[in-house]
Amino acid sequence: MAGYMGKILHVNLFDRTTTVESPDEAFYRKYMGGSGLNLYYLLRDMAPGLDAFDPGNILAISAGVTTGLPVSGQSRITISAKSPLTGAVGDSQSGGYWPAELKFSGFDAVIIKGRASAPVYLWIHDGEAEIKDAGHLWGQITGDAEQQIKEELGDEKVKILQIGPGGENQVRFAAVISMSNRANGRTGMGAVMGSKNLKAVVVRGKQRPQTADRTTVNELAKWGAKTYPDSMVAGMDLYGTASAVLGMQAAGGLPSYNFSSGVFDQAQKIDGTTMTKTILKGCGTGEQNRLGIDTCFGCVVKCKRVVEITDGPYPVDPVYGGPEYETVATFGSYCGIDDLPAIAKANELCNKYGLDTISCGATIAWAMEAFEAGELTLEETEGLELRFGDAQAMLDLTELIAKREGFGRILAEGSARAAGQLGKGERFLITCKNQESPAHMPQHKKSMALIYAVNPFGADHQSSEHDTEYEQEVFEHFSERLAFLGLADPQPAAALNAAKVSYARKTQQLMSLMDSLNLCQFVWGSTWQLYGPEQTLAFVRAVTGWEVSMEELLQVGERRLNMMRRFNAREGIAAAQDTLPEKFFNAPLKGGLSEGWKVDKQEFEAARSEYYRQCGWDETTGIPAPETLKRLGLAWSIEK
Repeated sequence: MAGYMGKILHVNLFDRTTTVESPDEAFYRKYMGGSGLNLYYLLRDMAPGLDAFDPGNILAISAGVTTGLPVSGQSRITISAKSPLTGAVGDSQSGGYWPAELKFSGFDAVIIKGRASAPVYLWIHDGEAEIKDAGHLWGQITGDAEQQIKEELGDEKVKILQIGPGGENQVRFAAVISMSNRANGRTGMGAVMGSKNLKAVVVRGKQRPQTADRTTVNELAKWGAKTYPDSMVAGMDLYGTASAVLGMQAAGGLPSYNFSSGVFDQAQKIDGTTMTKTILKGCGTGEQNRLGIDTCFGCVVKCKRVVEITDGPYPVDPVYGGPEYETVATFGSYCGIDDLPAIAKANELCNKYGLDTISCGATIAWAMEAFEAGELTLEETEGLELRFGDAQAMLDLTELIAKREGFGRILAEGSARAAGQLGKGERFLITCKNQESPAHMPQHKKSMALIYAVNPFGADHQSSEHDTEYEQEVFEHFSERLAFLGLADPQPAAALNAAKVSYARKTQQLMSLMDSLNLCQFVWGSTWQLYGPEQTLAFVRAVTGWEVSMEELLQVGERRLNMMRRFNAREGIAAAQDTLPEKFFNAPLKGGLSEGWKVDKQEFEAARSEYYRQCGWDETTGIPAPETLKRLGLAWSIEK
């Protein structure tokens, strides 16, 4: 099959056995890969009601049909399992070089079951798989373990996906890390991997995916390289995603002081332009080609940061990359911290220990607000003064969380569980389905309020396009792309009506498709990205030779969302959990353009009901109706 290697590796850690499955073409066309493929195995093979740390939890790792081709934005991987943070379906993406190398090793996906009796790692190479002992690697930070595995296998070019001590200690928001600086961060997939005594998955191979129409694939690659300098993502190579800080600040949408405000007076100090000028590796040379700018396999966008700090209180090793926008916000403005080297150090610690920077920074910000309000005491924090703006306290807590030591033992549960254990601080939570909110504010972007709540794996900013792209004056720039999705009715920024719900739902289906194709949402999308939906369709057709339509592709995204909802329903998660924290409804923002803004609960609930109706779900429970599942070819999930 063009685009696929045609093999899925199944691993049983109980008895250290591996088997290879070769699905037919219809299977691949239906689920595509990535998240959609993962969900098939979670729904089919996993018993409902299991604890996330039970050996029966399935850890699924999948590439996509376009992964490994020389086109920008295709080297992505999705990891799925039941989440220990939310209790719902867990799902997380990352880029880099590991995803492409998985395909080169001869496999489209790895489905992992059971728990090893002692630490192991999985070694996949040239169509073969071995389970190797990893006791000597257990407890090591990611950079050290990466180097030792390379030396052990005698190959500097192996690609390593691993957990650090955070995952080993089952921090509920532990990440899975590749290249020591790319993170499958959200929903605690690293903790699931740690519960299985699986330290790493190492890949290497020389196989290459075939394409049905190599000419068109090459044309798309050339178009991207040629168009990038004049596109809306131009400049991301020099300033990275953290260049969004000042734009968010100007709009009153930069989450600050644990979402108490949408503005941070010291935003300039933590912006991406400041990072490039001060702490990016090689910034003193004045030569852009020597700066700390990294990329993923085959991508011209080059948005990854590499920070190096050799003096001062917070030295940073460039091995661990540099902070993205979300990280700059969660450890910066969320915590009231304007010390960019300290923020970069927090990012280094998270990549060393394997933690999600969003949940980690947001959990610390929650603790700071609760402490300042007098709801947390020095006795409960074990002597730590937790004040907004205290960079050292933030760094100390990050390390304590990773090691599950001191007050970090409680915060390693995530802010929602910590509040439950302590019996206080619930009014300061910014969580949806127990997952901390990323750095886009539902008080500022109205459709985010809806998507954060209904998203199956908790608050997520990459699950739909944002409101700003559907405003009339901005829509004109994207009208052709959005019209291709049937969206031609731009709405005011403050609207959360049926038309805005339709926009959120359709772009959610598109982003859901992207997570099954495993295409980067900074490169592929429906508005400001380098490639639009029409080119996505052309890409899939050229790779596979299938005469798919855009409607069929969007159904792939819709199918994945319905499978997630079906999984959650088995776990007792439905409409009651599709809500926002009370802080978003009851605590108006303070300062700047967004002074007084909050989410209108009545408007939100009406939008949620409209969303259920448009999705073909029960309007009371939010569970997919049987006829919707049958339409999507998911009747088998009803039986399961």
